[in-house]
Amino acid sequence: MLDTTQPHSAPPFAEPDSQDTGPDSRTLKRWGIIAAICALVIAAIGIVSRIHSHDTLRTTATQAAVPVVSLISPSRPQTNPLVLPANIQAYNSAAIFARTNGYVRNWQVDIGQKVSTGQVLATLDAPDLDQQLAQARADYETAMANQHLAEITARRWTTLLKQDAVSRQESDEKTGDLAAKRALSNAALANVRRLEAEEGFTRLTAPFSGVVSSRATQIGQLVVAGNAAAQPLFTISDVHRMRIYVRVPQGQIAMVQTGATAAITLPEYPGRKYSATLVHNSQAVDQQSGSVLVELQTDNLDGALKPGAFAEVSFSGGDAGGDLTVPGSAVLYTNNGPAVVLVDGNNRVTIRLIQITRDAGAIISIAGLSPKDRIVDTPPDSIRNGDQVRIAAPGKGAPNAG
Repeated sequence: MLDTTQPHSAPPFAEPDSQDTGPDSRTLKRWGIIAAICALVIAAIGIVSRIHSHDTLRTTATQAAVPVVSLISPSRPQTNPLVLPANIQAYNSAAIFARTNGYVRNWQVDIGQKVSTGQVLATLDAPDLDQQLAQARADYETAMANQHLAEITARRWTTLLKQDAVSRQESDEKTGDLAAKRALSNAALANVRRLEAEEGFTRLTAPFSGVVSSRATQIGQLVVAGNAAAQPLFTISDVHRMRIYVRVPQGQIAMVQTGATAAITLPEYPGRKYSATLVHNSQAVDQQSGSVLVELQTDNLDGALKPGAFAEVSFSGGDAGGDLTVPGSAVLYTNNGPAVVLVDGNNRVTIRLIQITRDAGAIISIAGLSPKDRIVDTPPDSIRNGDQVRIAAPGKGAPNAG
């Protein structure tokens, strides 16, 4: 019987042990190195980031400690004219009143007419004055007659005294009577001359050449001298040259100096200008209006300027003696007075005390500045001499100013 049992043949490969023994030590070492490198990289990045942040913070703090300022330069003041209201008056003006009582016999001039010095304006009838003058002349003649008799008597008694025919006392009495009579004659003569002068006032005459600007009389009108409520019979105005009175505010009187010229405009002549010269300054400030009264004069050849007229006077603006101006925001008020902050070429500041010559609020005129000075606009109160500053870009304000 055949043995059909096949012998077991060995497998071609031997199967390894299927038990998991894990990664070997070389792999672990490799991963450990990679992890260490990653940790070092992360740490380095953190350190570098912190150093950079610290440097950035320090730079920012350093920059923040330096103020950023904007600069301005002093400029010449604007020449805006100073325009003020004014009142025009005649160079000379006289109100003509009567010096004696009487009735208006006639008047010979009317308003608007030109008159010359001594020209008769009106004539008065004064019958009472005529009688008083006649009486005074009679009294004077009586006094002269008494004086003449006293002179004769005194001469006679003087002659008798030389002959010892009369006493010295009697002779002295006659001489004294002559002196008294002479004094009475002089008094009577003075009274006659006074009344003759008053009679001369019955003829009203012009005191100077000019124009009749008012007339307040009629034929037959009773004129009473010495009446405080009486109106002038005539007003004569000398208009060949005019006076212009202007009240200049105290804050602007520095712009108006004696000898300065100004342009005068009238509402009735638009576009027409007259030139006047400042000749007088009252040198006093009116307490009620706070202004200074000044007087200008100008010729009035064409007669366009009228007494009592309203006008506008325009004073040309000046530079207040060459002083420069800065905005009011550039002035720093310190304990020692107003000052400005100057910046040199190294961007370091110098605080300079100043003298304000004119304060217009928004614009300040300062003496002693140069157009090349660089001045801090709106300087911070904490700024000190020698501080370093940074200049703001043009068109940008200082973020930390003030």
